[in-house]
Amino acid sequence: MFRRTRSDRRLAAWWFENRGPKCALLVYIDDAIGKLLHLRFAVSENTFDYLHATKAYLQHWGKPIAFYSDKHGIFRTTHASKKDRTSGLTQFGRALYELNIDIICANTPQAKGRVERASQTLQDRLVKELRLRGIDTIAAANAYAPEFMADFNRRFGKAPRNPKDMHRPFAAHENLDGAMCRKDIRKLSNSLTLRYDKVMFILDPTDFATALAGKKLIVCDYPDGRLEVTHEGTSLPYRTFDTLRSVHRCEVVENKRLDDMLSIVAERQAGREQQRSKGGPRRTGQTDHMFGIRDGSQSNGYQKRGTKPGRKTDFTKDPVVIAKRQQALAQLKAAE
Repeated sequence: MFRRTRSDRRLAAWWFENRGPKCALLVYIDDAIGKLLHLRFAVSENTFDYLHATKAYLQHWGKPIAFYSDKHGIFRTTHASKKDRTSGLTQFGRALYELNIDIICANTPQAKGRVERASQTLQDRLVKELRLRGIDTIAAANAYAPEFMADFNRRFGKAPRNPKDMHRPFAAHENLDGAMCRKDIRKLSNSLTLRYDKVMFILDPTDFATALAGKKLIVCDYPDGRLEVTHEGTSLPYRTFDTLRSVHRCEVVENKRLDDMLSIVAERQAGREQQRSKGGPRRTGQTDHMFGIRDGSQSNGYQKRGTKPGRKTDFTKDPVVIAKRQQALAQLKAAE
């Protein structure tokens, strides 16, 4: 019996019927018996959420023979090399390749008939169940998913002709956590530094790290926000320096001469785009990562000063200021 798992997604605003945010539903279904194996609601369809969902699925069920999906860019790339099989893999495909799991991409929706029919059922029954329970957030929907799957499989699941489970255990050399992440290769400089997504990583000057100067290291970017710099499975300690730091000043206070100029400066600062590398990963679906645009002034220990005690002085009602203003207006009229 050939056991494979079909994966699919449905991105729509009506999962919560406009009660909550627009989200996607990642669906894993057993191709042999039609049972739901894993459901995950996500903000959008992205690599990190697929890695997170697939890791949870593999931890619970083990390794299937293959995943059967569509031709979304997460699963396949059109820039494959005929000489090197791994060059045509996406980050998700590379993770499955490390675990000896194949991925088959369907040419048409009709080829994915069983998971398409299951998705139609979910669009009806799951939406109603979420409404009856007042669920309107992604976290609450993911917490309810196991209960719904148990009821769905009891109603619609079929018993297999052969009861043998074709899911395989992990081999001794396979590392599930190490595979389910984004991996990029970076070259270590002689000063023991490397750059990733506009962040400089400075390795601790240990004997092992010093010997790796000039060699290529692997940066492992995990869905939960962890980041490791490794060489042949060994993690290297590091510290970081973010090259994107925005410095924010205090709010503009009233001043009769500087208001206009400071407003112009504020507009120019707001117009400066602070963004990460275009070739870097999109952080949708990743939690607690280090790649947000931080306030450089606050990270350097700057603290905003509070207002001085006492009542503020209104200089616009000061007789001296009024007299000087009238004198300046009189001189202006005389000059005209």
